[in-house]
Amino acid sequence: MGMSAVEPPPEAFNFAAHLLGANAGRPGKTAFIDDAGAVTYEELDERARRFAAALKERGVKREERVLILMQDGADWPVAFLGAMLAGVVPVGVNTLLTADDLAYMLEHSRAQAVFVSGAVKPALKAALAKSDHEVHTVVVSRPAQPLDFGEVAFEDFVARGKPLMKPARTHADEPAFWLYSSGSTGRPKGTVHSHANPYWTTELYGKTILGLQESDVCFSAAKLFFAYGLGNALTFPLAVGATALLMAERPTPDAVFKRWRGGVAGTKPTVFFGAPTLYAGVLASKGLPAREDVALRLVSSAGEALPAEIGERFKRHFGVDIVDGIGSTEMLHIFISNRPDKVRYGSTGWPVPGYDIELRGEDGRGTPDGEPGDLYIHGPSAALMYWGARAKTRETFEGRWTRSGDKYIRNADGSFTYAGRSDDMLKVGGIWVSPFEVEATLVQHPSVLEAAVIGAPDADGLVKTKAYVVLKEGASADEGELQRFVKDRLAPYKYPRAIEFIAELPKTATGKIQRFKLREREADGG
Repeated sequence: MGMSAVEPPPEAFNFAAHLLGANAGRPGKTAFIDDAGAVTYEELDERARRFAAALKERGVKREERVLILMQDGADWPVAFLGAMLAGVVPVGVNTLLTADDLAYMLEHSRAQAVFVSGAVKPALKAALAKSDHEVHTVVVSRPAQPLDFGEVAFEDFVARGKPLMKPARTHADEPAFWLYSSGSTGRPKGTVHSHANPYWTTELYGKTILGLQESDVCFSAAKLFFAYGLGNALTFPLAVGATALLMAERPTPDAVFKRWRGGVAGTKPTVFFGAPTLYAGVLASKGLPAREDVALRLVSSAGEALPAEIGERFKRHFGVDIVDGIGSTEMLHIFISNRPDKVRYGSTGWPVPGYDIELRGEDGRGTPDGEPGDLYIHGPSAALMYWGARAKTRETFEGRWTRSGDKYIRNADGSFTYAGRSDDMLKVGGIWVSPFEVEATLVQHPSVLEAAVIGAPDADGLVKTKAYVVLKEGASADEGELQRFVKDRLAPYKYPRAIEFIAELPKTATGKIQRFKLREREADGG
C-alpha cells in the first residue's frame, strides 16, 4: 500500500510553522473556543510566536524539554506550537497524575520550564518538592491563587516576547514533542515523536479517512495530552482550518451534553471524539439529548474496542455511526479504522492507507484469518524511541515494525477484530479466551453498565474466567442470570465461573480498565 497520494514533508520541516502557515489565509476564523472565550487563527499565530520568543529569552534552548501540565484550553496549543517553533521540545503530560509520576517525568525529561494550570499547581508543587531536578521557569495558566515567588502568569509570559518571525530550522526527522505512554504496568515511557509524524497522521487519517472540513467544529472528550486527543483537537482541525472546542473539566456525560447542545459560545460541535466507556455512560444517562438537539455528523471512538451493541444503540438514537479505530501513543494516532461510509460493528475496521498490518503467532510467523495473533504495524508515524529506555524501545520498535501489545483476528473481509491485550489473554482448559469478548457480551445485558474479566485460579489452581460487574443505577441481576446470559451467546467454556458485583472498576486516567489491579485484588484474596 503506497503513500503515493500523500507527498512526504520536506527535509527541513517545522510542524508548528507548517500548521500556522496553512491558516495564514483565514486570520479572522475561530481556531479554538474554550471555557473563557475564542481565539482566532491570527491571534493563535501571534501568541505562539510570542511564546517562542519568550522561551528563548528565558534561556530555554533548542532541543531542551518543557513540560505542558495544563488542562485543555486555548493556552495549551499556544505552548505546544510555540515551543516547536522555537525548536524546543514540549512534553504533554496528564493532569491527573500523582506527584510521584510527575516527579519522575520532571527528572526523566529534565524539563527546563513547566507550564501548569492553576488548578493543577498543587500536584506540581508536591512533585517539585520530591524531585532533585530544578526547573528554572514555572508559568501558571489561569492561576487559582496568587502566584508564588518566581512564578509567571501565562498572559504575562506571552506578552513579553516580540513575535518570533523565523522559526527554528528543524528537520522532519528530529524530535518535535514527547508524550508519555500510560502503560498498564511500570513507569510511564517517554515516547519521542518527530516533526513529520503529526504531518502523516493529519494527512493519512484526519483528512483522508475522517474527511474533516474547514466548516467542522471538533470536540474531543480525550484530552490534548493523549495522542488521540492531540490529533482530534489540535493537529487535525488546524490542518483543515476548522474550529476546535476545548474543555478543561472531566468529560462526564452532562459536561459533554452541554457542549453538544451548543451551551458554550452557542457553537454546536459537528465532530465528536470519545472512548467506549464514555459512550456507554452517555447512552445510560437520563440527560441524553434528542437527535434534533445536536449537530453531530461524525463520531469517533478509540482507546479500547467498541462493543457492537453500543455503536448500534448510538446509531439508532442519533442517526450517526460511531467510527471505531485503534491507535497508540507509539503510532501517534489511528492505524486500523472503520470508515464514516463503511462501518462493521464488532470490528476495528480496515488498515488505514499508508499503514501495513501483520498478525503474528508465538513462532513469529503470520497467523491465518480467524485466529488471534500479535498485532504489528508498519507506518510513517511511528515514534523514534522511548527516551532513555533501550531495552523497552527494542521490544516495541523492531526495525520497520512496531509491536502494539494487542491481539487481533483478521476477518475474511480484511477487517480486524480485537481479541484483547497480549498480556490479558486467558487460557481456559487449554483454549485461548479473550476477556474482551466475554466483557462485550456481559454489557449487552440490560442491567450491566460495565464489566471486566480476568483469569482467577479455582480450587484446583486452574485458571477460570471471573467477571467483575458494575450494574446500572437501580438495576439488579444475579450471578446465575448473567452466567446463563453469556452461555446462550458464546461457546459454553467462555462463561465466567464467578461474578463479583463491584461499585466501580479501576481505570487509568484515559478510562481504560486496569485489569492488572483486579488481578492483584484477586491475588490478595479478593
